[in-house]
Amino acid sequence: MNHQSNPASVPHSLSERLVRDHLEITARGDLEAVTANVTSDYFNRRCADEPTDTRGRGPEALKATIRWLHRAFTEMRFEFHEVLVQGDRAVARVTLHARQHGPFVVHDSPDGRVTDAFPSNGRSFAVRQTHWFKIADGAIAEHDAVRDDLSMAKQLGWIPPKPMFILRMLLTRRRERRRVNVADQT
Repeated sequence: MNHQSNPASVPHSLSERLVRDHLEITARGDLEAVTANVTSDYFNRRCADEPTDTRGRGPEALKATIRWLHRAFTEMRFEFHEVLVQGDRAVARVTLHARQHGPFVVHDSPDGRVTDAFPSNGRSFAVRQTHWFKIADGAIAEHDAVRDDLSMAKQLGWIPPKPMFILRMLLTRRRERRRVNVADQT
């Protein structure tokens, strides 16, 4: 990123508001609010296990991430425990609450192909996360996160896997690979 950020140029309260808005926009799936929240070259460092359209820069990449998350999860909300701001950096300690209502599809290959797919059991989860942000030009320029994916997988019944769930995973992965391949051809 080439943002020349002067930490004093963004008030502390604005930075905190940007961080809270960012996570709330994600939870609500508010695609219309994305452009005002992030810079034109916004980058999400956690995009490596997401679909290829999330791996770019700017608002469209964040919109793709939000669509990907909402395809799998509903009733999303972030419970804020703490937001700290220092200079052009901010960190939020939160608990994500959600319910899985669709397949959670993992694309962690360099070419973005589907590597895993976890079918929904309709279960809810609550996991602690820490989100890191860089603020520039009065908007979010960069995002990173530390998530407790193991706890999420346990709460959603993905692990330990039961034989029938393994079969459902394999069938879901095959279906999702076909869906992605068809979408790539159009």
